[in-house]
Amino acid sequence: MKTVSIVIPAYNEEATIKEILERVKAVEVEGEGWTNEIIVVDDGSRDRTAEIASQVSGVKVVRLEKNQGKGAAIRRGFREAAGDIILVQDADLEYDPADYKKLLQPIIDGRADVVYGTRFKGGVGRVLYFWHYVGNSFITLLSDMFTNLNLSDVYVCYKAFRKEVIQEILPHLSSSGFTIEAELTARISRRPLRIFEVPISYYGRTYEEGKKINWRDGIKALGAIVYFNVFDRK
Repeated sequence: MKTVSIVIPAYNEEATIKEILERVKAVEVEGEGWTNEIIVVDDGSRDRTAEIASQVSGVKVVRLEKNQGKGAAIRRGFREAAGDIILVQDADLEYDPADYKKLLQPIIDGRADVVYGTRFKGGVGRVLYFWHYVGNSFITLLSDMFTNLNLSDVYVCYKAFRKEVIQEILPHLSSSGFTIEAELTARISRRPLRIFEVPISYYGRTYEEGKKINWRDGIKALGAIVYFNVFDRK
């Protein structure tokens, strides 16, 4: 039996955590002999996120005592994951687990070591903020210039990895916040890995609906790209 570990960092997502877990559980991994391992890492939520997640059968809940950031939650989830493939899923409803097949298939077929989703190459998406699109495009362009990759969406949530990739880079990961996305990309770019990108759907939230990333995180992303590509090249 082979396993896909789905790591879900969560912070104050009591309104969406049950529904996203039910959606994740409903997904069947393509191919015989595959099963899912679902790991929710509650990042010191002040609401009932952890309590609600614990009530969903078949879900492992790990709780951080205080809020440390998305990167810290992902790193903890990676340490807990036992699967042959490890995939990151946000706890809100912006990303659709129905896209798992597209993300996982290149790895299952033995063609890829890492697969990124992309919100900008043909997937269904909610129309939202122009300046978010501009900022994300610039961040991705800068990352690609340093890494010499031609990704279109570095800060996308959906990333899937063969377990061996995570095992190799995990000791070097240090980001606690959203900069984990830039760090992951920098670290895999320096290894002889087969990286794929597939279009996904995206149903973005407004700030009124709970969106957390903001312009300050964009500034931090620029610094992280430079730091992890120039000064910390493990």
